[in-house]
Amino acid sequence: MLVLTLLPGSLLAIALGGYFSWSQLAQMHQQLDERGQLIARQLAPLVASPIAQGQDWRLQRILNQMLDHPDVRAVAILDPERTLKLHAGPSMLTPPPPSDPQDLTHVSSLDTTRILMPVQARHLHLEDDLRGDDVRLIGWLDLELSHHATLVRGYRSLFTSLLLIGAGLVITALFALRMGRSISLPLQRIKHTVAQLKEGHLETRLPALGGHEMDELASGINRMAEALLSAREELQQSIDQATEDVQQNLETIEIQNIELDMARKEALEASRIKSEFLANMSHEIRTPLNGILGFTHLLQKSDLTPRQQDYLGTIEKSADNLLAIINEILDFSKIEAGKLVLENIPFNLRDLIEDTLTILAPSAHEKHLELVSLVYRDTPLSLIGDPLRLRQVLTNLVSNAIKFTSQGCITVRAMLEEEDSECPQLRISVQDTGIGLTEQDIRALFQAFSQADNSLSRQPGGTGLGLVISRRLIEQMGGEIGVDSILEEGSEFWIRLKLPKARDDIEDLPHMALLGRRVALFEAHPLTRQALQHQLESCGLQVTAYDNLEQLRQDLSSAEPGQRIGIAILGITQQDGTPHRLYQKLQEIIDLGCKCIVLCPTTEQARYHEILPEPHAGLQLQSKPTATRKLQQALLEFCCPQQITSGTAPASDSHPARLLCVDDNPANLMLVETLLRDMGAQVVAVDSGRKALETISQQTFDMVLMDIQMPGMDGRQTTEAIRQWEQSSGARTTPIVALTAHAMASEKRSLLQSGLDDYLTKPISERQLEQIVLKWTGLNLRPQGGKQGVDTPLVKNEAKVLDHEEGLRLAAGKPELAAEMLDMLLESLEDERQAIRQARDTNDRQALLERVHRLHGATRYSGVPQLRNACQRSEILLKQEHYSAEIALDELDAAIVRLLQATRQQDRTG
Repeated sequence: MLVLTLLPGSLLAIALGGYFSWSQLAQMHQQLDERGQLIARQLAPLVASPIAQGQDWRLQRILNQMLDHPDVRAVAILDPERTLKLHAGPSMLTPPPPSDPQDLTHVSSLDTTRILMPVQARHLHLEDDLRGDDVRLIGWLDLELSHHATLVRGYRSLFTSLLLIGAGLVITALFALRMGRSISLPLQRIKHTVAQLKEGHLETRLPALGGHEMDELASGINRMAEALLSAREELQQSIDQATEDVQQNLETIEIQNIELDMARKEALEASRIKSEFLANMSHEIRTPLNGILGFTHLLQKSDLTPRQQDYLGTIEKSADNLLAIINEILDFSKIEAGKLVLENIPFNLRDLIEDTLTILAPSAHEKHLELVSLVYRDTPLSLIGDPLRLRQVLTNLVSNAIKFTSQGCITVRAMLEEEDSECPQLRISVQDTGIGLTEQDIRALFQAFSQADNSLSRQPGGTGLGLVISRRLIEQMGGEIGVDSILEEGSEFWIRLKLPKARDDIEDLPHMALLGRRVALFEAHPLTRQALQHQLESCGLQVTAYDNLEQLRQDLSSAEPGQRIGIAILGITQQDGTPHRLYQKLQEIIDLGCKCIVLCPTTEQARYHEILPEPHAGLQLQSKPTATRKLQQALLEFCCPQQITSGTAPASDSHPARLLCVDDNPANLMLVETLLRDMGAQVVAVDSGRKALETISQQTFDMVLMDIQMPGMDGRQTTEAIRQWEQSSGARTTPIVALTAHAMASEKRSLLQSGLDDYLTKPISERQLEQIVLKWTGLNLRPQGGKQGVDTPLVKNEAKVLDHEEGLRLAAGKPELAAEMLDMLLESLEDERQAIRQARDTNDRQALLERVHRLHGATRYSGVPQLRNACQRSEILLKQEHYSAEIALDELDAAIVRLLQATRQQDRTG
């Protein structure tokens, strides 16, 4: 109330008082100026005559009389040149104003005002009109006025105004205070009463407060208190009733909690049973599948009729499909449980894509579809990631594209989307010309157990888990997967993924023997032709592409002898005629001195094999889509027939691998034993854990292949017993690898924790067996006769001691660099040999391993394949602490001696 009352009045009084005080002070200053000017104008005629007559005494008297005026401080008479003649009063404080002979001028300061008045001849005659024309200057009147009296009057007026304002404000404050007390006191009582009500004293009441409004407020608060008191009584009754109900509910909830706890235990037990069922189901299905697939592979290597080969192919395909379905279900279970662990190992992206298309080519060629692989040149090939899972995703996308495409082509593209020195971002897409997808199909596409076409007439196949697993895998890799589709035109599934770079592989560089060579390419399909041309140019070749085979033959026949093309790559389809007609055309091309590599669909390969001579000095037959490495190997065989084009073989082993196989399933045991024996290993097979323990205590083995689920003594128990026997007898530790049909991640971790060194998941292949034996023993398994597998290279039994061609290739085709790298190796070779001998004599395993590793690294850049293989084998066996490491070191020493002798002999022969 005080603020509302005093603040507006105070502001208004201060504003008005200030305004009127300022206005009055300004008016007094204006009146002072006007009085000064009036005094100067009146004084000018009085001093004109004495100035003209030279009566200074008279002038002095007039000036002295002027000082009696209350506002005049000083006065002076100046001659026309403004030189002082007479002065009365104190010295002038204000600087003189500028002179104007026609009229007075003045200047003001804070305390004084100075006026300069010209005295003219017209001022001599008082009775005459002052506005005469005689303006001749006879002197100056200099007058200074004081502001003191004016300021005193102004301050007096201001003080009076402030006094009146203060009195008014005091009176207003007393009045507001009285009114405020008449309001604040009742409010204090109301506040106190409300606080009592807040604390729960609902029987408190307010008396009459004096004043109509306050009495109404007090009456309202009293009614509210009565209502609250009544509500509290009702609430207390409700609380009592609710407490009784809650007590009953608590008893019910306690019973329900007991039931829920029992149900939770049942659910956990059901989950455990489900996991155990999945593991057992995996084992029980994979175990017979292992035998089916393994013996199918063995049968396919034997002499069979074409119809029997077809039957075996059908069996193998059906088993692979069943295995794929099992893997999808298990992968989905592992992903849902969050137990899928990704690997981070180096791999080649181009090889991965080409291998995937090679596997799926038969199903595509059955529908007369073209499979095309385009890996752009700026795409990094050597990467680090999980190639198995990435291959699984690509296989799913490509197989779906094949399933829903009836004509056209399927293109897999890999390109660099975002450059980065460490971890580039890649985009891999699978584009088809199939039926396409609607927006509704796309939304349901990545849901579990759903397919784009769920009708009864849909194409068969699939669990509806493939794309879900693919999306989860890509997301776990840190990437994303999506689809762009137009109905009835086709779809494009794309993967965007960041993968770290690995060290570049020397084998990815163009071979020196192919650089600059001219080849001809015939392929009717434009996109396939572009992909093949891209592959050939990446091998360092100059490519001339044709879409007409007759045009190619004419160009070859009309070419000059020095300009002829020596090799032609021909992509053949059913539209290019029968195999007999094709062979006639090929023979014409071969007769022109041009060797041919024929690329045909996998479904037509058997027909062409019957007609085309194979092997043939100027002709090779390969299936579509061809892999870059396989195509490069065929080209090298044509360009350099005397050179080994598939790489160098490992050094010959001192003894065949001795392996112990343990499995209770006769079919599986027979399969593994047959595979290993065919690969040159010495195998002892037993069908129980107890027999395995007895056998290993009597004989020495390089490695044990152990089945896990066996009656009596299972694989874990057998492994623990073998480890205890090794520890008690002081025998060396033998690597034990599990052969298990279980595929759950938890099962594999449990195997490694129970003492096993590694594991293989059934069904197994020759390639897996070869790699696992090499990893843990350092011994190489090679097929002993018969057909070689797809992955088995055609190599010599013994690597070269000194290979200048390989050294030149490793030096990127620079002879000086190749010679310098070889000289550097030879200069350090004797020192390295002595250091290795010294480390062996002192039994310093760490120094020995470092020296062998250092020598192995030096051999990687020179054409010394035999020494390099000996270093590699010695390093592997030293890391494994294998008993045959000493034999390998002896072979390494012999390889060093052979290399030194070969270089000395070469120097002597010049």
